Amino acid sequence: MRTDSSPGTLPAREHLPATDAGTPVLDVVIPVYNEEKDLQPCVRRLHEHLTRTFPYAFRITIADNASTDGTPLVAARLAAELPEVTGFRLEQKGRGRALGTVWSASEAPVLAYMDVDLSTDLNALLPLVAPLISGHSDLAIGSRLARASRVVRGPKREFISRAYNLILRGSLQARFSDAQCGFKAIRRDVAQVLLPLVEDTGWFFDTELLVLAERAGLRIHEVPVDWVDDPDSTVHIVRTATDDLRGVWRVGRALATGSLPLDRLTRPFGDDPRDRDIQDVPRGLARQLVGFCVVGGLSTLFYLLLYSGFRQFAGSQPANALALLVSAVANTAANRRLTFGVRGRGGAVRHQAQGLVVFAIGLALTSGSLAALDAAGGSPAHSTELAVLVAANLAATVLRFLLFRAWVFPDRGAEHGASAPAAPDAPRAPHIPHAPHAPYAPAGATAVPYRPVPHQPYPSYPTTQIRADEAADTGWRDATMRLQPVHPHDTDPGDLR
Repeated sequence: MRTDSSPGTLPAREHLPATDAGTPVLDVVIPVYNEEKDLQPCVRRLHEHLTRTFPYAFRITIADNASTDGTPLVAARLAAELPEVTGFRLEQKGRGRALGTVWSASEAPVLAYMDVDLSTDLNALLPLVAPLISGHSDLAIGSRLARASRVVRGPKREFISRAYNLILRGSLQARFSDAQCGFKAIRRDVAQVLLPLVEDTGWFFDTELLVLAERAGLRIHEVPVDWVDDPDSTVHIVRTATDDLRGVWRVGRALATGSLPLDRLTRPFGDDPRDRDIQDVPRGLARQLVGFCVVGGLSTLFYLLLYSGFRQFAGSQPANALALLVSAVANTAANRRLTFGVRGRGGAVRHQAQGLVVFAIGLALTSGSLAALDAAGGSPAHSTELAVLVAANLAATVLRFLLFRAWVFPDRGAEHGASAPAAPDAPRAPHIPHAPHAPYAPAGATAVPYRPVPHQPYPSYPTTQIRADEAADTGWRDATMRLQPVHPHDTDPGDLR
């Protein structure tokens, strides 16, 4: 957790140029299903808090996903009474579907959501969105498991939450602390890139979004929150946990097989010091050396075990050739994935063929060493053979790394000619992948234009005319949001914060 003030406080307002007139800076989405009892007090309390504390234009969007009670009527009444409140109606259930659809249609630079029960203290909202407005971070989440958080909930929910996050850390190598807290925010340009990759339409939606963002190298800011459990929550714990575990398996399998195009998302937003050219140091060399050494050490142990096994029924030369061949195939596959970060099956056969050429060179070194040992000593001891092979393999390992890096797995960016770095004083625009941003649509679903649908017998919602298949303008010139304060002198003398 960062302790500096830059991501936790809003930037100086005089340094923020204005957005287009009438465009809200923050769009807070409240996904609801049959929440006629809690919706009105939640929206009024949130509206009052934002009016008093948030210095920019905002909007509260009620995302009603197929409610069958009086929720649509309450939402319509709130939208008519409060100008900053609007409503969307979806005829299909699913919190993830509601968030993905409304976020895709919103034009606000910062998108957030919170649960209707307001279990999270609203004083954490400004620290949540401030690093996104300043351009410091790409996503922000409230964390109930942070050291500074104050949480009141039963032991069963506490155990389930911590167990779930341990599963995420162990299976998907997630480094964020709390995936399930219903208090998150994301920059709009980031959402437009990530949402088309998210398949889940239910409660696993935001976990999948966070895992993809983290694997893509995006910055996730965590905010400690005060959180009080809602005893009347309608969430079905067992069914939700089962769906979450299925989602973990699906995403883990996709990451393991390389079917997700994360390589085109890696650090696409803003400047990253790892992208800067450093004189006389090839990019990624240190990390590749560490990975190659780890793989090489394991491969050497594997090779020695194979050699000792084959030596029981074959001579030294056949045993060496067989052990080196098997270990070379495993070594090439491990270095391909772990050391040089090549995912997917494309080029795997070519890489193995090139790896066999490297294997032949290593075979020549080790076989020559054994031949020289036999010529010098007649019948050397097995321990002497192993010592000579270790020394020969060390020399072959150095040569193997150089050939892997320069020939088998070269830097494709350098191979095709990377663009020259921008001048030091020139602003750097975020890199957006070449493919156009598609609106959010779950896998297997038919894309349909998004618009609020009246729910009889309740009146239709007053809504902003935005279609989900119309991509919002992404013409930002740098990572800092261009904003205009709405209430520059609106302060509450009774607010001691």
